[in-house]
Amino acid sequence: MVLAELSARYGDIWGAWFAALILATLIYLGLSSLLKALQRRASFPPGEPETHRPLFRSMLSIMARSNRVILASLALLIAAHASGALLPWRDWVDAHVWFALVAIQIALWLDAACLTFLSAAGADSQTGRVTTFLLAYLLRTVIWILAILAVLDNLGVHITTLVASLGIGGVAVALAAQAILSDLFASIAIGLDKPFEPGDFIVFGNMAGSIEHIGLKTTRIRSLGGEQIICSNAELLKQTIQNYKRMEQRRVVFTLHLPYGMPASTLADLPGDVEAQIKAQSDARYDRAHIARLGDWALELEAVYYVTNADYNRYMDIQQAINLGILKALEARGITLSPMERTIRLRPDPAIGPLAS
Repeated sequence: MVLAELSARYGDIWGAWFAALILATLIYLGLSSLLKALQRRASFPPGEPETHRPLFRSMLSIMARSNRVILASLALLIAAHASGALLPWRDWVDAHVWFALVAIQIALWLDAACLTFLSAAGADSQTGRVTTFLLAYLLRTVIWILAILAVLDNLGVHITTLVASLGIGGVAVALAAQAILSDLFASIAIGLDKPFEPGDFIVFGNMAGSIEHIGLKTTRIRSLGGEQIICSNAELLKQTIQNYKRMEQRRVVFTLHLPYGMPASTLADLPGDVEAQIKAQSDARYDRAHIARLGDWALELEAVYYVTNADYNRYMDIQQAINLGILKALEARGITLSPMERTIRLRPDPAIGPLAS
């Protein structure tokens, strides 16, 4: 009688576990097939426009981080519950193992998503790569710390003291490495806001040069004189920066000093001559030309135009052509520009008397 009861009892247990293993295998194979189908879909999206392909590649990278051991463990737990198989320490498994497996898998997906999307966002430039490295490192650290703390809390570990210790330790490290951290966060700000990028010509303070490299702590600039300027990222962002690489047009103002004694009719024609010379240049847009002031030593003709090309050498070529054209126009009108002469007359002061010879 006893043997029959034991046989029936253990027969049911082994039967339940056999059914659980079969069901777990089917669940695992189903999940694996689904993941492979998603990966194939992400790798070869039929009929999708070119702009959507990075999104599918991102899905592929995230799905690839699905851990097979975790999937097999979850499939076994689901099958055991469905078949009624007896699990050792069932209450502990239901309370903690489920949560730990799901938390770790979610952390893996978030880790992959962080790397994938930040890499795609920063792949366009060297600045983007630096920012990607910093942000990915910080975000991944936060993800895994939160996952570990969540698992420990679920296991019954009192994490309040641990979190407080981490906070105090973090403050101490931040105070000790304040200068380094300020440069690191300045590098992140440069990568996100992009006030300048490698290859841009900038002017800040009394420095001018082209950006060569943006690092984690410093930015290297090649000056016009040829030497390399190395500037702290935090100090650089404190400056007012002029970025000439992104200049769409250059406003140019120049003044001609004309001698007094010229006929008014000739003066009235000179702004038209200047306008004609400016309009004759490509990449130049005329704005205005006027006899602006009656100066102390000469008449002042002020002209304004815009260069629609950001290249400084092109601007100088245009200005040179305009100057030569104006000189030819003045020569055709018989006007000669000469240096302004200033005459200083000295007279004796009656209170002092005649000057000694």
